[in-house]
Amino acid sequence: MRITMATDASAHDVAAVVNLVRDAVGSHDYISVDKVDEHVVVHVQQNGHHIDSSIFEALSCVDSVDESEVIYRQSGSDATDPETGYPLKRQIEIPTAGVRFGSDEFVVIAGPCAVENEEDLIKTARMAKAIGVKLLRGGAFKPRTSPYSFQGLGEEGLRILGLVRKEVGIGVVTEAMEPATIGMVSEVSDIIQIGSRNMQNFPLLKEVGRQPKPVLLKRGMSATLDEWLGAAEYILNEGNQNVILCERGIRTFSLHSRHTLDLSVIPSIRELSGLPVIVDPSHSTGSASKVPAMAKASLAAGADGLLIEVHPDPSRALSDGFQTLTLDQFGKLMGELKAVAKAVGRTL
Repeated sequence: MRITMATDASAHDVAAVVNLVRDAVGSHDYISVDKVDEHVVVHVQQNGHHIDSSIFEALSCVDSVDESEVIYRQSGSDATDPETGYPLKRQIEIPTAGVRFGSDEFVVIAGPCAVENEEDLIKTARMAKAIGVKLLRGGAFKPRTSPYSFQGLGEEGLRILGLVRKEVGIGVVTEAMEPATIGMVSEVSDIIQIGSRNMQNFPLLKEVGRQPKPVLLKRGMSATLDEWLGAAEYILNEGNQNVILCERGIRTFSLHSRHTLDLSVIPSIRELSGLPVIVDPSHSTGSASKVPAMAKASLAAGADGLLIEVHPDPSRALSDGFQTLTLDQFGKLMGELKAVAKAVGRTL
């Protein structure tokens, strides 16, 4: 709930309204007060409590009451699209890569799941750049289900990413797993990724929100839309307004794919938030054969881009080779994506 006070409301009036809300929800923890233009606004997380809005609407010190407010105050937008009435879409520019998320441009990020060696990464980066890709993905730090699986090259992986970024002239997206690594990750990356398993690692979200590099926030594999946007709020609330959401599939009872790709979340986000949203069809399907279809479907559904795993030889990849495209398969997909982009009024 959002209670907007009248412009002439006194501090006593605000305190009285806050006390009424506290009595209704049982604690001050669910209440915050800030200034929006000329009005003091009381924000309330109702958390299942019923609050009779007519009590506040009857007060002369209250200008309006909006019961629809949810926890994502900053990931939404006060400005709305005149055609849809939805929050105005934010555009996040990556000047070092020459791309703009949230515009008519459809941005493709491609590369291996993990950085393995210089030779393979340079080969992938050069091929990707040659067909129009401006951002390279690759993990130096890898959170894995098993402690016995390849965990990434760590700082050596970051060194390789930095070398390839400079030599090939391509932007870099790579993951930070803990607050202590954010500084070194930001030195070689153009976008810092927060992975699915860390979507609700709140100390990490706060720390990445205190630095200026754009953040790619993956949806947790069991996260609701509210939880995902709530995680984005942690980053935004620390001052970093450059957050890009990434849908990577959710865990369901499905046996035919690794996860279930929730494309319905794209228009749902549009109704609530102006943040750009891209899709990872590699992790969501878990199968290279399914990636092209879901990549094209994501573009048609209104996504702002893709995060795709590509490797010179997926059969010898140290991480997730079964869901990774070869360079030839990826080149073919890029051609197909251009046709879809043209049909829906996007550029690639």
